[in-house]
Amino acid sequence: MNEVASVNPVKPDEPLTQRAYVEIRSAILEGRLAAGSMTSVRTLSEALGISRTPVREALVELANDQLVAFERNRGVRILETQAHDVEEIFELRLLIEVPSVASAIARSGPDLVAELRASLEEMRAHLDDEPSFMHHDWLFHRALLAATGNERLVSFVESLRNQTRMRGLSTAGRSRPLAAIVEEHVVILRAVEAADADAAVAAMSQHLTNTRDLLLAQEQPPSDTSNTQEA
Repeated sequence: MNEVASVNPVKPDEPLTQRAYVEIRSAILEGRLAAGSMTSVRTLSEALGISRTPVREALVELANDQLVAFERNRGVRILETQAHDVEEIFELRLLIEVPSVASAIARSGPDLVAELRASLEEMRAHLDDEPSFMHHDWLFHRALLAATGNERLVSFVESLRNQTRMRGLSTAGRSRPLAAIVEEHVVILRAVEAADADAAVAAMSQHLTNTRDLLLAQEQPPSDTSNTQEA
């Protein structure tokens, strides 16, 4: 892969470390920097058009997000996600996001419901645009996490979501249509509207469990040995 063509130059008047982080992260999530491939601080610095220091700082942040790893005397590896990683990621999401819904309901007011409705309407409006759909899907989840008042939860769950996205893992439009994902969020919203913490917890648990199980099913090898490719 031509790494110089894989990332876009950073504008010189923007905070360099943050912009480098955003651009390298985007390149990883979009597959422009392929999972399993190697790169280096020097190569990325040249491609971004900035000095090595902010690039290295950005890569340290990405390593904390488990998107890259520094390998001694070799450079920086773009990490791959395996099936057991999906299991671990969703174990953590279930531990965090499910009880967080109850906390969000206890702490929030009508603003949360309005924010969730807005995200849900945007999801419905982008059934033919998966990237935009998933952006608003994240905003829905983010609103619930942010309502707990714990921003570390928001950052941590976003990192977990990124670890599945970086491998191109998604159920959207594959093992379930986008409209089905909307309906799972509708159940969560209705429970939040009713301030029914038990129902909201059950709905979030069902949504995340369903997502996990579908992703794991997609990762299973095909049952036959023909050369037919998966649609």
